[in-house]
Amino acid sequence: MFEQIDQEERGARILDVFGGAFGELIAGDPGAFRVKFRKMAASAFAFYRGTACLYYADVDNLANPYIDDRTGRVWIHGDLHAENFGTYLNADGKLVFNVNDFDEAYVGPFIWDVQRFAASLALIGYAKALSDDLIGELVAAYARAYRTQILLLTTDPAAAQTAVTLATASGPLLDVLHRARLQTRVGLLDEQTVIEGYDRRFALSGGAFALDDDTRKTVLEAFGRYLATTTETTRSRPETYDVKDVVGRRGVGIGSAGLPSYNLLIEGNTEALENDVILYMKQGQTPAASRHVTDPAVRAYFTHEGHRTVISQRALQADADPWLGYTDIDGIGQLVAEVSPYANDLDWSALNEADDIRDVVEYLARATATMHAVADEGSSGHSLVPFSTEHAIRDAIEPDEEQFVAHIVEFAHGYAARTRADHAIFVDLFRNGRIPGL
Repeated sequence: MFEQIDQEERGARILDVFGGAFGELIAGDPGAFRVKFRKMAASAFAFYRGTACLYYADVDNLANPYIDDRTGRVWIHGDLHAENFGTYLNADGKLVFNVNDFDEAYVGPFIWDVQRFAASLALIGYAKALSDDLIGELVAAYARAYRTQILLLTTDPAAAQTAVTLATASGPLLDVLHRARLQTRVGLLDEQTVIEGYDRRFALSGGAFALDDDTRKTVLEAFGRYLATTTETTRSRPETYDVKDVVGRRGVGIGSAGLPSYNLLIEGNTEALENDVILYMKQGQTPAASRHVTDPAVRAYFTHEGHRTVISQRALQADADPWLGYTDIDGIGQLVAEVSPYANDLDWSALNEADDIRDVVEYLARATATMHAVADEGSSGHSLVPFSTEHAIRDAIEPDEEQFVAHIVEFAHGYAARTRADHAIFVDLFRNGRIPGL
């Protein structure tokens, strides 16, 4: 599936894709990208996490038997890898373990998500020194569990529910929920704020910096426009949104390098200081998949990238963050959401036994399939996918279910090997000063 290619030729290809995806952002903040690329240089998996743009440039050129008029128009996560799962507190106040981080979400082929996860699993398995046969077995378990969940969603949706909560979780997933439960809002506030004059303000540390008066005014005006985009329930108490302080932020993650970001401290549900809420406002990014989806109806649907991110997250995630909304600054889309004290990612370093990994992988497959099935004709708030996605995916897989599994396993091995080779090429390009703008 992925043939050996000349290193110089592949290096030129990587630089070309990086130029299209990152060029303007590097020019605007080269320091942020030096940090991003140092993190990506640390491992092949870190490189993979930061290069969705390269993945889509590669898969866009591959013939794929699982893409047709319907399966190519599914709401996808866009950057589905093994570390984009974790905990959050849903709108009903329950801790849930599920897919997270929807910055790259878009409408496109479902198989792109499945393949991207599978390759990430192969990279993790290699880093744990698992044999190719065992890696293949784990990827096959993921593909079969995905296929089974899709079939169940078409025949008995009630039995296909996959919500993992404190009441239903076990093993490593229960552990991650327990750790999230021990985290507190007070702990987050103590970490990022100080109390002065009987009220809170942000501490200027940990990447936070003060804004000049004009920028502060601009952010607050944008925040005012955000209010109209939140859910009706959240808007019912306007005093909840009284802004106490606002700061700029640096260093918000590999995927957001070079994008402006701000934190706002608001009153919250009561005047008690422990109920203050921290929101972040950050510039929406262009999803990597969008460069390879040519459907004009999809492109025209979104006002800006902040709007796209919010609509996508609400479509893909049941009971999304109640503070989720969008706005714009100078016409550039911004995403607004809570800095949650209850976010806790799955710790893959603690998963080393094949049986434990298999159990987790099978759950993640079911969560992936359920996510693909949520955002279709039965969901509200959008009209981009006017058909049952689970039926469309089932129809694509059903003719030869084992061939589907074989396809995913072959892709995982092949693209993981390509990524490891690409990582070495990238490190040489970076360390020898060959990435323009840095």
